[in-house]
Amino acid sequence: MVRETLASSSSSGSISGASPPPAEDEWAKTHQRLYPLWKDLTPSHQSTIPISISRVNQVDAGRLDIEMSAMLKEQLLKVFSLMKPGMLFHYEPELDAFLEFLIWRFSIWVDKPTPGNALMNLRYRDERALETRGKFRTGLEGPGLTFAQKLWYCFATVGGQYIWARLQSFSAFRRWGDSEQRPLARRAWFLIQRLEGFYKAASFSNLLIFLYTGRYRNLIERAIQARLVYGSPHMNRAVSFEYMNRQLVWNEFSEMLLLLLPLLNSSSVKNFLLPFGKDKSSTSAEDETLCPICQTNPTLPFLALPCEHRYCYYCLRTRCSATTSFRCSRCNEPVIAMQRHGGLKDSASTS
Repeated sequence: MVRETLASSSSSGSISGASPPPAEDEWAKTHQRLYPLWKDLTPSHQSTIPISISRVNQVDAGRLDIEMSAMLKEQLLKVFSLMKPGMLFHYEPELDAFLEFLIWRFSIWVDKPTPGNALMNLRYRDERALETRGKFRTGLEGPGLTFAQKLWYCFATVGGQYIWARLQSFSAFRRWGDSEQRPLARRAWFLIQRLEGFYKAASFSNLLIFLYTGRYRNLIERAIQARLVYGSPHMNRAVSFEYMNRQLVWNEFSEMLLLLLPLLNSSSVKNFLLPFGKDKSSTSAEDETLCPICQTNPTLPFLALPCEHRYCYYCLRTRCSATTSFRCSRCNEPVIAMQRHGGLKDSASTS
């Protein structure tokens, strides 16, 4: 349209034989006429470059922050290890709030990422200030959190969690949920339970939205419009899965042992491995007097018949009750009865 305007003006000037100078406000009028068309062709939402922040990075950053807080708590508990046991149990909510405040004070308050966010190359950005800015070069620019956002973040993560933990412990200690309590206390208990259920439902809904859009891991970030973006656009996510694979292998191996060990007969396994152990000649006479199960002097000695080896009563009775075909741990002979040392014979079989 600009070319058509210029062509029409040039053709009219050539016809008249002279080119009159344009009016002083001609450029302003042309801009006002063409700007709405240009705005329709380039919508405002295309001024920002769409970005996609890895959801795994954001979840890992939150998990690393939790682990960092747990490590600090463990080191702090070691300082008070020599004091009265259980003293810090009553002040555990205050301790957790103090550690969360320290992390917030030296990270978010001074416009720095939390330890987990720093390891994942993430930082907080104020999403409310994007509409007032122009076109972005990478889609990762943007101002950090404002003073109000930092304070609200502290109130929610530190103060909110502390107040809720104290309220739950106080209501449980006072037994507000018992039927013998006053109606006001029961109503307060039901209100606490409903609030907790509503918060869990809202958190689950926010999780589904986060998995779909990749924004705002929790309700606090969504409420204050604080989004996690990459701190450096040229930093790649390098994660070594060596230790993770090793941990998975040992975890599965331990679960397999926990599943198989109760199915094995410990005495039969011990008797199977007995020939590969030390020689019987090396066993001293003192070891013969010990109970072969608990390896202590029998306080209530009983003899396993017919081999007549000495056992503790409880050890021998437990093994005979657990296994009908129990064999002596010393000679591998079947135990058919048990007799008190110097007393009458007692049958080893159980009904």
